[in-house]
Amino acid sequence: MRGSDLRALLQLGAAALLLAAAPLMASGRAPEVGDPAPALLVPQLDGRGFDLSALRGKVVIVNFWATWCAPCRAEMPVLDAFYRRYHAQGVELLGLSIDDAHERGEVGKIMRQFSYPAALLASAKANGFGAPLAVPMTYVIDSAGVVRARLFAGKTAVTEQSLAQTVLPLLPQGAANTPPG
Repeated sequence: MRGSDLRALLQLGAAALLLAAAPLMASGRAPEVGDPAPALLVPQLDGRGFDLSALRGKVVIVNFWATWCAPCRAEMPVLDAFYRRYHAQGVELLGLSIDDAHERGEVGKIMRQFSYPAALLASAKANGFGAPLAVPMTYVIDSAGVVRARLFAGKTAVTEQSLAQTVLPLLPQGAANTPPG
């Protein structure tokens, strides 16, 4: 394949991705820190529903990722360990794959390694987050339903330390007495 053919193919692919994401951009912009959390209603891979608004009173982490994204895959074990450690204290987590619906099998295969729930963005019935501009992209929503952090590579990546600094202060007093180790 010649360089000009490859370039044209890549441009066509980028245009297709933008067109596919356009209907998902309900609000026109991603939520900012301090904004009320937008609507997110999506069936999880296991068939149970995920409704962000029904999780008031809990701290919720929404992680946008993709099967082909190496940085996404690298942070998933960190997210899983954090979820297992703090789920009983009121932390919820959803891995929201931006893969196409026909990639559901691959998404499910990857998620079998982890204990936190996952869903496909393409299946969302309501998505006020819109399509992420980049992955991985992780939002932290407090118990009152307010976006308190947006973590992403190049700025504040998901690490054990960034999760602890962001999420633990949002938990009820005494719930976060187990520091990451």
